[in-house]
Order: sequence, then C-alpha cells, then structure tokens
Amino acid sequence: MTDSIHPETRIGHVHLKVADLERALGFYRGVLGFALTQRLGDRAAFVSAGGYHHHIGLNTWESAGGEAPAPGTTGLYHLAILYPTRAALADALRRVEAAGIALDGASDHGVSEALYLRDPDGNGVELYRDRPEAEWPRDEGGALQMVTRRLDLAGLRATA
Repeated sequence: MTDSIHPETRIGHVHLKVADLERALGFYRGVLGFALTQRLGDRAAFVSAGGYHHHIGLNTWESAGGEAPAPGTTGLYHLAILYPTRAALADALRRVEAAGIALDGASDHGVSEALYLRDPDGNGVELYRDRPEAEWPRDEGGALQMVTRRLDLAGLRATA
C-alpha cells in the first residue's frame, strides 16, 4: 500500500454556486465557449468542452440572488481551465477582451502562461496553458523552479 494518490488521478469538474444562472451561462458559454450539456430548469446547468459530461456545474440551489463572498473569507480562490495550446489560450484572451472583461493579472510561471479574471459572481478564474514538461525551469538538482513574471500579452495576442 502506498500513501501517494494514483498518478493518473485528475480533477474532473468544479461545481459553483451562482446568483443568476443566465448570467453565469452568458460567461461560461457566451464568453469562454463551453457547451451546455444539461440544464435543470432555471436552477442548475452543466457545461463542458469536447463532449465530456461536464467540466463545470452551475447552480442557484443555495445562492439565487446572493452576493459574492466578502474579501477575507474562505472559499474558492480560483478555478483553472487548462487550454491545450498557446493559440487556444490566445483565442480565450481574444474572447475575454471582446466581452469587455478586465484581467486581474497575467503571469508567466515558467511552467505555464496564465490569465486571471473573475466570473460574474466574483469567482476567480485562471485560463492557462502548460509548456511542455521538458521546458519547465529546474534547478541543478532537478527540482521544479516555478516563477511569477509578467506575461507578454502582446506576444500572446499575436499567436491567435
């Protein structure tokens, strides 16, 4: 028996409490481009990329008309959406900017390039792409050396 989790284990989906289902769908479908896979009336919806049953669940079961959590409280810091290529991340940036959504930040972490923003309910959203593992920064001993540097947004835009 091992104390380590199986190496192929992945996060399958995230389920978010939202105040307004239509507004949330406008962001996750309309801006980010996820497909609606199922809807439970005006109380819940499930969206995905690539035909998966769902990557993101949205519901108003406990939160209809609610407010975003106040700063200084616990809860979700952000959900991270992994794009397969730099061009796909550039397209996501184009969609976000076309919708007039401001970025909270944009970072080059050495292992990845990431865009940070908020959904309409104030949930943090990271849109990112990983670099190939062979390009990840490591020290002399091979330990991972992630960094946080300013992301070249103009260069990313030029990739689209």
